[in-house]
Amino acid sequence: MICSVQTLGISGICGSPVSCECFISNGLPGFEIVGLPDAAVKEARERVRAAVKSSHLKFPVSRITVNLAPASQKKAGTHYDLPILLSILAASGEVRPPREDCAFLGEVSLDGMIRGVSGVLPMALAAKQAGIRQLYVPAENAAEATLARGPEVIPVHTVAELAEGLNGLAQLQPEPLWVPEQTREPEPDFRDVLGQENVKRALEIAAAGSHNVLLIGPPGSGKSMLSKRLPSILPDMTWKESLEVSQIYSVMGMLSAKNPLVTRRPFRSPHHTVSNAGLVGGGSNPKPGEISLAHKGVLFLDELPEFRKDSLDLMRQPLEDGKVTISRVSGSTTYPAEFMMVCAMNPCKCGWYGDPSGRCKCSQQSVENYQSRISGPMLDRIDIIVEVPSVHFEDLRSRAEAEASCAIKERVNAARRIQLERFGDGTGMCNARMGPQELRSYCALSDDCAAIMKQAFDTMGLTARSYDRILRVARTIADLDGSREIALPHLAEAIQYRAVSLGSRG
Repeated sequence: MICSVQTLGISGICGSPVSCECFISNGLPGFEIVGLPDAAVKEARERVRAAVKSSHLKFPVSRITVNLAPASQKKAGTHYDLPILLSILAASGEVRPPREDCAFLGEVSLDGMIRGVSGVLPMALAAKQAGIRQLYVPAENAAEATLARGPEVIPVHTVAELAEGLNGLAQLQPEPLWVPEQTREPEPDFRDVLGQENVKRALEIAAAGSHNVLLIGPPGSGKSMLSKRLPSILPDMTWKESLEVSQIYSVMGMLSAKNPLVTRRPFRSPHHTVSNAGLVGGGSNPKPGEISLAHKGVLFLDELPEFRKDSLDLMRQPLEDGKVTISRVSGSTTYPAEFMMVCAMNPCKCGWYGDPSGRCKCSQQSVENYQSRISGPMLDRIDIIVEVPSVHFEDLRSRAEAEASCAIKERVNAARRIQLERFGDGTGMCNARMGPQELRSYCALSDDCAAIMKQAFDTMGLTARSYDRILRVARTIADLDGSREIALPHLAEAIQYRAVSLGSRG
């Protein structure tokens, strides 16, 4: 007898329909799974056999062939366990064959329990597009599956419970739609930072337009402290952005049953020993890297020159395109990577080059060698470069309270609303992502501004890319000021953030 059960597969962060077909025939007992299964799928034979017997159901003593179609698509993961088990039980007559508009996924344990799996959200979205009416998932993943706002989600705990439900002996209740809680855990606040007003201003501009930032300063000046407080002023995520980010975290198994949706912009801070694959993604079965985990959020690179030069250069294309494509012999996978890069570095190996205290004993050659670890093309992709000086004693002793993050965030949200109206609410575009056409439309310069820009272009040796980046930053400053046009003060401030050049401070 042949029976087909609908399920879903996953490639990258995208789900796709898969049909699990089972054929039971006479002959020597055997159990084969075909359709390009990986090792985890092949091992389902032993898990399924034990789970059926532990659930007091009859496992057929026949020749069993299971085909996962389309057979040309690689199948990976343990979520195929449940559809394989169900197709065997339906083909042998132990349970009623499910309807064609029902899909199943989940890992089964040897005692008949159904365990949670990763990648449920993208598979639930694929089920919605495929017209699936009911989606049976492990109870642990039920809340996550409801985020697709598509098929009715049926949580199941055990194989026996599912068999009774399909045979009409029990009623399986659907999972209610998951709603995010309004309460949020407190974040590090900018009110904790004393002084450094110029750096706070630069980070406010960066947050408003999603611009890349480089902070340069001696040890203890507050570079890391300021960067870790940046998420507290980032604009709120839209529902579309939350779904995009949550799909990546779902594939990586980083969502919890309690909080299946990413509602805060990610802040990723990899150590400088991170591998190339860990940073941009990769592996024999390609997985997202740190730049994709920072999608729609912040990638913080502390001690920038300590990162491998080839690892940093790998990010050059994703910084421009907002995505990364990983190619292997078996095919290619594209992951989103629209992140805001925030970097921090010391000016030299000892960290005190250019400090008024005169503590630095590094030679000029040593300073240049240290700073040359960051390539010119990489620096050209940074919008804002700002010096972070040592904090003065008077600032540390001051009793005046610094501005709170909530006040800064209000201005950032106001500027981002202007950008959403400008580019369209559904695009999710911000000033840092403007292309040539948007630059011509929204960053036109007056004669006075053009004269200042020409002077800066000639004296600072700007490239075409850095010229465009100055215009984008100036547009963000104008948005924070509520101005429709880029005025002279806006452009002058934007140029100032590129006036800091490595190796020129002493």
